[in-house]
Amino acid sequence: MDQTGFRDWLCRRLVEESRDAVIFVDKDGLIRLWNAGAEAMFGYQAVEMEGQGLDRIIPEALRARHNEGFRRVMATGESRYASELLAVPGLRKDGARISLEFTITLIKDDEGSVLGAAAIIRDVTARWQREQEVKKRLAALEAGLEPGAKLEGILSIF
Repeated sequence: MDQTGFRDWLCRRLVEESRDAVIFVDKDGLIRLWNAGAEAMFGYQAVEMEGQGLDRIIPEALRARHNEGFRRVMATGESRYASELLAVPGLRKDGARISLEFTITLIKDDEGSVLGAAAIIRDVTARWQREQEVKKRLAALEAGLEPGAKLEGILSIF
């Protein structure tokens, strides 16, 4: 296998085998790539999602805002989120709400025209839940202390 063939093979394997969701949505908002990580994360098989929009995995209250932003990015070819990690809620097929972090990459053709957007998505629900529990425990601990009280004898919450 030559270097170009190896690179193409490697890129396919990285996308196909990633435990993170890798999704590509064309400029019309239709899913064209839904990897095994997306299947595991959201509960939908690729055949259920490819050719469909993202509405199934976006909470209803956020759909209009997402769709407006997506259309703007496709029209301008620019996204302020291209260099930022986004944190948003998502929906699984079973209706469960999950916490997601992801990056977006605009995919352009050789002339610079936007073809669509790719996202690499990680489910951070377990970490988010742990952080919320720590915040609750810390608030409860703080609520039980007198102002200026010493923390001696109090067990660590970590």
